[in-house]
Amino acid sequence: MRLRRLAPVSALALAALVLAGCAGSDAPDASASPSGTASSDCLLDAQPGADSDGIVVGDGSVTIPEGVEFAEIQRTVLSEGDGDDLHSGDLVAVSYEIFDETGALVESSADSPAGDDGVVPMLFDPQTASIFIAALECLPAGSETVLTIPGTMFGDGGQSVVVVSHGTALSTTAEGAAQDPVEGMPEVVLGEDGRPAITIPDADAPTEVQLAVLLQGDGPVVAPGDTVIVQYEGAKWSDGSMFDSSWDRGAPASFSTAGVVDGFRQALEGKQVGSQVLVVVPPAAGYGAQEGHELQHETLVFVVDILGVQHAAQ
Repeated sequence: MRLRRLAPVSALALAALVLAGCAGSDAPDASASPSGTASSDCLLDAQPGADSDGIVVGDGSVTIPEGVEFAEIQRTVLSEGDGDDLHSGDLVAVSYEIFDETGALVESSADSPAGDDGVVPMLFDPQTASIFIAALECLPAGSETVLTIPGTMFGDGGQSVVVVSHGTALSTTAEGAAQDPVEGMPEVVLGEDGRPAITIPDADAPTEVQLAVLLQGDGPVVAPGDTVIVQYEGAKWSDGSMFDSSWDRGAPASFSTAGVVDGFRQALEGKQVGSQVLVVVPPAAGYGAQEGHELQHETLVFVVDILGVQHAAQ
């Protein structure tokens, strides 16, 4: 059995238990919906039981005693962290191991192409990370748990699994080194919470994509087709008005670099996690080819904080 990368238990399996009608991930747009919504409520708050308490966790292995029923989702806390409690909408660095009901290793963050150094950054969106929300939500960041999931949660013929995971909260703003501003580009001033305010120059809009790195990160490099986790603010050059913002939705956004307009893609690919990038996108690299789109004739300005990357499988 091979579980789907980063979504071993999808909305199909856990929607009834965690959250019905969840919003999916969207690329930046005038009508974009959030990929995750910050919440202080527990979606599942799985409890310990005889199954999860009986799992013996070793170094890269588990021992599953006879008699484990896998009758329901159960969670036992192996060690409790000292950070703030994790919830849906949080950005979390997760290390994990997934075992089948015989104790054989099925998947591990240590060999996942999505992560770096055995850790995968995840936006705690119930649609794509529900298994890890179930494992780590409502516990302090830094906690390690063992989760037992019955095969019935995966549909007919599904195998029961044991998930051992550890989660650490990640920053929701870029924390790279400040770079010198580029003359002629929009001015960006950060608020106390890190949200950017964009001031458009009194000049004609450029006809080519313009890029400037405002904060230089030192994390992994975003490659074509990767999934990025970002905060972003988007404004129109024509009047400076904000038309789209992850900040307004209270949580970062997650999407593939292949799923955004070309100018936004250029702001992501080749950049390092921890960077903040300013990009000016003329219609030709934005929505100019989409007849009737409300942004078809607009030059767009984005400030993008690159918070995490999940590498595409090669």
